[in-house]
Amino acid sequence: MSLTYTPVSDIPKIVQGLRSAFHAGVTRSLDFRKTQLRAMYNMISENDAAIREAVFLDLHKPPAELMIGESGMVKQECIDAIKNLDKWAANRSVKTGIVNKFDNVHIRKDPLGMVLIIGAWNYPLNLLLAPAVGAIAAGNTVLLKPSEVAPHTAALLTKLLSAYLDQRAYRVVNGAAAETSLLLEHRFDHIFYTGSGQVGRIIMGAAAKQLTPVTLELGGKSPAFISRDVDIAITARRLAFGKFFNCGQTCIAPDYLIVERGIEDKLIEAFKASILEFYGTSVQSSNSYGRIVNKSHFQRLKGLLDETKGKIVVGGELDEDNLFISPTLVLGVEKGDKLMEGEIFGPILPLMIVDRLVEGVKYVNQGDQPLALYVFSKNKKAIDYILDHTRSGGVVVNDALVHFIVSNLPFGGTGPSGIGNYHGKRSFDVFSHERSALIKSMGMEKLNDLRYPPYSEKKTRWLDWFLFDKASFGGKAAIDAPPSNTRSSNSSTVNGASSISSNPNGRTSSPALPENQHHKAAAKSENGNISHAPEASTATATTAV
Repeated sequence: MSLTYTPVSDIPKIVQGLRSAFHAGVTRSLDFRKTQLRAMYNMISENDAAIREAVFLDLHKPPAELMIGESGMVKQECIDAIKNLDKWAANRSVKTGIVNKFDNVHIRKDPLGMVLIIGAWNYPLNLLLAPAVGAIAAGNTVLLKPSEVAPHTAALLTKLLSAYLDQRAYRVVNGAAAETSLLLEHRFDHIFYTGSGQVGRIIMGAAAKQLTPVTLELGGKSPAFISRDVDIAITARRLAFGKFFNCGQTCIAPDYLIVERGIEDKLIEAFKASILEFYGTSVQSSNSYGRIVNKSHFQRLKGLLDETKGKIVVGGELDEDNLFISPTLVLGVEKGDKLMEGEIFGPILPLMIVDRLVEGVKYVNQGDQPLALYVFSKNKKAIDYILDHTRSGGVVVNDALVHFIVSNLPFGGTGPSGIGNYHGKRSFDVFSHERSALIKSMGMEKLNDLRYPPYSEKKTRWLDWFLFDKASFGGKAAIDAPPSNTRSSNSSTVNGASSISSNPNGRTSSPALPENQHHKAAAKSENGNISHAPEASTATATTAV
């Protein structure tokens, strides 16, 4: 199945059609959204064979990896959204003070409008449709742009989406740089992009011109720390799975290892055993191992191996005609090595040897925050030290890759590895606007006299007492003195700081009411005050790692 690019002359009409459908309320009802989500689930379930074939043609992806990392995850997102949509979309009441006690104060979850989702080639089903589940559930109209680098999957999805989903609300545009650039000239209410940081900057720049918010799921060099106390066989097995899944073409694959000196030889041998267990004596003949997506990426990876100053100790076999690169480990890689410059995005795993893991922490912190970070250790202090002294989008201890499939964990980067996160309810929230709502009765107008001009000192003090909590902690600067005509207040001195004793509800004693204002105090509720959080106690222990 060949991929046909969308004529550029059609793009403005598609965009306008989606905008009109949103304003017409096509996607507003929860029943409509659930119907579309069921249709997406059925689309994947009923076309499993065709999806397998398309993704295999693009990436040689094994069916098990397709199910784990793509189709199974999207179906789970559909199930979760359908099951929880009524709760996710419901108005949420918020706690108020006495002034708004009789008002209807809540947060609405409104759809953003018309959104653009740009998928990626390495997981061409999941990274397009998983965010789309959130966009549909939230009530938006959606324009989907599959990656042209996975053309067979893009062509199939174009056909299936038009057959299963309501074309008034959900459309597909295919193309490359020219078509995407034209799309970005239009105003969307949100843009969700998965891909490289280089293109992410272009997306964000175009969005900024329209003041369009973005979610950017990017990547980076995700390190794996390995301490000398680990079970080496288990560590190698789990890392081999995480690194060589999808032939290393995963944004959260372990990009390089930071290994404590003394265990590297045993670790390499354990990797060899794991690769033999997973793929047999001939990795290229295994039906459980993928391929590089195209010759351009193959040449890029080959160039990294040609230029590294490290020593290839496992693998290193290449076959350009078959787009095959074997699972490869490179030992003795130093900080300035070619393999350490950018995200590898392939089945090549450098090993950086350090005397202490703290050296690795310093190295990681010299670069951009990665999308994922992995720690293999039995030492809780070492684990805590690494987690407390690094930053990353996500972290996994004693495993790799697996946090991606936990739908209740937000998935996303930080800094250059991404903006925003999604999965599960987070996907719904990404494409929703939290709209503050306060609905007030036209009655009881006399209660508003205090806030209307002409102002007076007495009014001002009463407004301050009604509207704002008073500090429960000591210190002169933190305490607002009550009006001079307060009924009573017991003062005391604690550690040299003057404080004012509070009523049981947390307020200081109330000012005396102005003439005929006593009914206002009667309306005051003990539950109308915001509870104060206890002071945080922080203690940072410096641990040698």
